Amino acid sequence: MTDEAGPISRSRELLLQALDGELAPGEQVELERLLLDNPELREEWDRFSRLKEVTGNMKLRNPPQEMWDGYWNSVYGRFERGIAWILVSIGAIVLGSWGAWSGVQDLMADADLPTFVKWSILALIVGLVMLLVSVLRYRIFVSRTDPYKEIER
Repeated sequence: MTDEAGPISRSRELLLQALDGELAPGEQVELERLLLDNPELREEWDRFSRLKEVTGNMKLRNPPQEMWDGYWNSVYGRFERGIAWILVSIGAIVLGSWGAWSGVQDLMADADLPTFVKWSILALIVGLVMLLVSVLRYRIFVSRTDPYKEIER
């Protein structure tokens, strides 16, 4: 199409609206006039119409049952492993925190130690244990999928 930018923009806008079935009666008349006056626009309209017809008649094939079985087994497996890792992490955090707390229990029993210091020590212990569990869990996951683990520095 070699027309100016304005008419091309308007004609394409009308084409797309016509394909979507959104033309007003006045716009329909305008589009028909443009199609009669411009053979390139008529070719474009024909291509768009054929494309819409072909894509409108397309149907996706249903995948075989074996694919669905494998898919759902994969989903369930990932879900189960996710829950398992959450429980293992919680257990490790609780036990690690309890062990560290037991180690500093005499320090915490000191009546002269302010309460905010005791809570700070508890927060430090829990935070360190959580960080340790998180880093260990990350290292386990990365070691299985690391593409560079065979490369020596």
